[in-house]
Amino acid sequence: MFEMFVSHLINGLQIGSIYALIALGYTMVYGIVKLINFAHGDVIMVGAFIILFLVTGAGIPFIPAVLTAMAGCALLGVLMEKIAYKPLRNATRLSALITAIGVSLFLQNAFLVRFSPNPRPFPRPAISGSLNLFGDVSISYLALVTIVVSAVMMILLHFFVKGTKMGKAMRAVSEDSGAACLMGINVNNTIAVTFAVGSALAAVGSALYASTYPQVEPFMGLQMGLKAFVAAVLGGIGIIPGAMLGGILLGIVESMTKAYISTQLSDAVVYGILIIVLLLKPSGLMGKTTGEKV
Repeated sequence: MFEMFVSHLINGLQIGSIYALIALGYTMVYGIVKLINFAHGDVIMVGAFIILFLVTGAGIPFIPAVLTAMAGCALLGVLMEKIAYKPLRNATRLSALITAIGVSLFLQNAFLVRFSPNPRPFPRPAISGSLNLFGDVSISYLALVTIVVSAVMMILLHFFVKGTKMGKAMRAVSEDSGAACLMGINVNNTIAVTFAVGSALAAVGSALYASTYPQVEPFMGLQMGLKAFVAAVLGGIGIIPGAMLGGILLGIVESMTKAYISTQLSDAVVYGILIIVLLLKPSGLMGKTTGEKV
């Protein structure tokens, strides 16, 4: 019984680390421009398609294909911000939210028309076998790589935000964009870099997710994006450590629900958590409730 519990815990950590990586994109953008970028899930889909065609069509090795997908998704994120979101920066939040949904639908349907709705097999990286931990408990090398890569990307992001000039600019714009502009910070470039970094992380998440569940189709980012959004809200949207915590917790809860309750109820439990958090602690587990001046 204990060995089964540990196995399910490892599965939860694997998928949870992917949720956390993708949730960082949501929380970074929200922290800077207070926008919930619902098109972020579709950036995951675009990244998976880029990797798929580079590996199977062009014969490029898996890791260079992932790096190329990161660059492509970063460019897509910047273009989305410049074309769709920047003109609405001073508009109401509802207008920006509707635009984000529109961008999401555009990407989904563009890939649907171009590539059809049929799932395509995703080329898994050449990682096989497993590492025995104790007794009958083992962790696959793919799961181990997923957890380690996600952790490394999160650590790199932490040092980027805390220790670089651009990271300091991001924090300044997040606190007060007007004051940051007066201090000589280029707010437009800072926001563009935020979208680029978040989208590049989504490309890494797409590679890890599609390697775990090896198929790609135009709507694959919808469910994944929504769960990553729930993870961001759970931890505290706009707070980078909160996105990490929320993703890990959500992955563990989903894995345990499938193991001990029902596989059919796992999504219901995930979205039920979102409702409970919004009712009891809207700011998330690591968020702080603040008053709003009127």
